Amino acid sequence: MPDPIVLLDHVTKRFAGHIAVDDLSLTVPRGVIYGLLGPNGAGKTTTIRMILDILQPDSGTVRLFGEPGGGRAHAERIGYLPEERGLYRKMRVLDVLVFLGEMKGVDRRRARERAGEWLERLGLADWRLRRVDELSKGMQQKVQFISTILHDPALVVLDEAFAGLDPVNAQGMKDTVLELRGRGATILFSTHIMEQAEKLCEQLCIIARGRKLVDGTLNDIKRTHGGQHLVVGFDGSTGTAAQVFADPRLVTKVDNYGQYAELELASGADPQEVLRQLVASGARLSRFELQEASLHKIFIDLVGPVRGDARADEDRP
Repeated sequence: MPDPIVLLDHVTKRFAGHIAVDDLSLTVPRGVIYGLLGPNGAGKTTTIRMILDILQPDSGTVRLFGEPGGGRAHAERIGYLPEERGLYRKMRVLDVLVFLGEMKGVDRRRARERAGEWLERLGLADWRLRRVDELSKGMQQKVQFISTILHDPALVVLDEAFAGLDPVNAQGMKDTVLELRGRGATILFSTHIMEQAEKLCEQLCIIARGRKLVDGTLNDIKRTHGGQHLVVGFDGSTGTAAQVFADPRLVTKVDNYGQYAELELASGADPQEVLRQLVASGARLSRFELQEASLHKIFIDLVGPVRGDARADEDRP
């Protein structure tokens, strides 16, 4: 079996007594889209910065490409899109991409060719000679994404890559990420938006308050932590459905939105019995569907309510 692209072994990082990352171990195999998931302040960005050698762990080890140490020794093999975007705002778009490509080891002519190709693909060709500060925030984000992948990296690290993008641009970036994976790149994808992660990630790790809660393939996590779920829709009258939902022999958790409800069934409960009781309650049903739990539901169950005073990843002494 080939060495994993990223290996963290019992890594811990503290800031002024605050434990940002607490004894975290994870393995990112080659050629997958791996999600590092958690609420704001969970330790995702701190973890990424230790992987990239921007920060040093207080304890534990980091290995990249099967070798000890972080990203500084492998800079030309890594593309990093940080959560805090930053481009040379007074430079022209094409010039800044060529400059950043050269810094990653791409010769000037090839960097210009690749930049032109990517600008065309992402709908920015007409802006290539404009200054960065003349572009919208969404356009600037696409330019920075191009700078992340211009040198064809083996490992692409995306920290909240979709933040601030409208649905059309988010779709374009998603398609590009899938294409990169298809070419053999490994994608380490950090987000707190579970819908994006569920569509993209093959393997993932969920962390909260610096500690790992679960990791593995998406399918295994759903099978182990998902439980048995029902989606119920009502066509007008809900009858006394609330009483059925309150029966602990049938239902352990319920998210009731009035004309729509998501139920987690009790262990051993028969969905047909739930259906029978709902009909007997006088409810008119427009939907009754047994389905696997969404990643969002699993995330909420694992993480629980996130305190408003949670310190952000970027807190520094």
